[in-house]
Amino acid sequence: MGIQNSKIDSCPLSTFPRKKSMDSKQEVRHSEECSHDKDLKELEEEEKKEEEGAEELSKEDLEEEVFFKFVILHAEDDTDEALRVQEMLQNQFGIKPGIIYAEMPCGKQHLQNLDDAVNGSAWTIFLLTENFLRDTWCNFQFYTSLMNSINRQHKYNSVIPMRPLNNPLPRDRTPFALQTINALEEKSWGFHKQVEKIFQDSVYEKQKAIWKDSKTMVDS
Repeated sequence: MGIQNSKIDSCPLSTFPRKKSMDSKQEVRHSEECSHDKDLKELEEEEKKEEEGAEELSKEDLEEEVFFKFVILHAEDDTDEALRVQEMLQNQFGIKPGIIYAEMPCGKQHLQNLDDAVNGSAWTIFLLTENFLRDTWCNFQFYTSLMNSINRQHKYNSVIPMRPLNNPLPRDRTPFALQTINALEEKSWGFHKQVEKIFQDSVYEKQKAIWKDSKTMVDS
């Protein structure tokens, strides 16, 4: 009898603790899984917020107007040459951002685009080619820009005539008003020094500050 009772009693004593230990491990594992899922959820929410913030910031950057270092006014037939000069000034001399007139936004009147181009950049470059004289609109652009530089003190010396490598306008055929301004001569040996002397960062920053103030006044 004693031996039988001993065998019967030994069974619950040996199995009960083992079952409790297994339940505890399952609870711990379940707790760890819940904690892990919670961490993943919080991480996903943080990433989502960061993405939304970056998206809003990029939208603001796109909507913000840019004050260009230069705009190139050119004849319609000289668009390719204007693009070449733009690329040269930006890549070889680091003068950027720059824009050519053909890249101005569509949907605006010509006079509004011209005003935005001239007042939205520090320097106005005129591409003096054979096509320049044949384009009445180019002549109008020049005289308008020249008067703007005379009437606005911060725009003084901002009009830059330039004879490019391809199809340049001879000096003796250049309009008199343009002959009074030293032109950039791309074929000249001193072209690099001319560019470095004209496009000064201090002048750009000064004009940019004035432009920002005027935009703030208009918006308010």
